Amino acid sequence: MDLFNDTGRSTDGIHVGIGGWTFAPWRDNFYPKGLVQRRELEYASRHVGSIEINGTYYGAQQPATYAKWRDETPDGFVFSAKAPMRIMQSRQLARTGPQVQDFVGGIAELGAKLGPLVWQFDAGTRLDREAFAAFCALLPAEAGGRPLRHVLDVRDPAFVDADYLALARRHGFATVYTDSPEHPSFADVTAGFVYARLMRTRSEIATGYPADALAAWAMRARQWAAGGKPGDLPKITTDPAPNVPRDVFVYFISAAKERNPAAAMALMAHLA
Repeated sequence: MDLFNDTGRSTDGIHVGIGGWTFAPWRDNFYPKGLVQRRELEYASRHVGSIEINGTYYGAQQPATYAKWRDETPDGFVFSAKAPMRIMQSRQLARTGPQVQDFVGGIAELGAKLGPLVWQFDAGTRLDREAFAAFCALLPAEAGGRPLRHVLDVRDPAFVDADYLALARRHGFATVYTDSPEHPSFADVTAGFVYARLMRTRSEIATGYPADALAAWAMRARQWAAGGKPGDLPKITTDPAPNVPRDVFVYFISAAKERNPAAAMALMAHLA
């Protein structure tokens, strides 16, 4: 049996994945016994359809590193990436243009495998509306001749309102849907793609989520991808989203992290 057989392809524009690829417990329940660490990305990228790079939140990598990751992953695989926190935590948010360009210019080395870029503003971060709007205007529409997709992840409930969503829609930025009660949870569609972070995996369930919950998420992902909106998820506004096909990115993040690869593969099986 080929341990690196490519079973992680996306389905009808739905990309299902995990956060990162280096996590010690996965060496007991996801990676084959004895697999060397330098081949973990190669293996993971052939069993899930996408990976959200979390390490970039703590510091951007050299362009050569992104190129290496690009070359280790199969055609059709997509990375998303969290932007460096030093940008979002800047006291002069409207003046972070050079830092934004530096990050984007480097990660553009991922080429066709570069998916959405996530700009995460943690709870407790004080945001000025005017400065935040100026920051959004700094985010480039393309890099290396390829269009970019941006995702806003604002975790201050007081900031997340109709004005925030209107700003995201004007720029064509997605906002994060999460099922976690610890962060604002809303499913308003603000862009031509959807970005969901599922954060409720449970250690006592081999697939992280029960089978019926995974089936429900498969149904919602299909609705999003077809241009619809799941009717059972909370929304902030009643503004209609265009009924057009969309790419959908679904990641199993945090919670019982040891179960996240199994959850992603189980959801992919439902979609297949």
